[in-house]
Amino acid sequence: MQINDKNKSITYNGEDMINVIKEIDEILISLHDMGSYYADKLPEKRQEYEHETTEFIDEGRVCERLAAIRKTLSEGFDLSLGADDMDDIERACADTVYWQKPAE
Repeated sequence: MQINDKNKSITYNGEDMINVIKEIDEILISLHDMGSYYADKLPEKRQEYEHETTEFIDEGRVCERLAAIRKTLSEGFDLSLGADDMDDIERACADTVYWQKPAE
């Protein structure tokens, strides 16, 4: 993948990166701990596991927090458009497979 020369080396504020790592760490370890706790309790406790996970994501504002992390990380990039009319981040994510609602 071609990357803008300005994006080959990016410097971030250390305090910002510590905050990003703390956010990721809390989310990752919490989800891992939930999975570990329920691992030997499935399938009997599947509904409880799904409820706990959903509650953590919703009440812990995980989506908002991940969006803030993405914003912090993206701020370091030069988002100039390339010949393909996309910036480096758009180009890198172009083939990402996202969740889609089930067919009805």
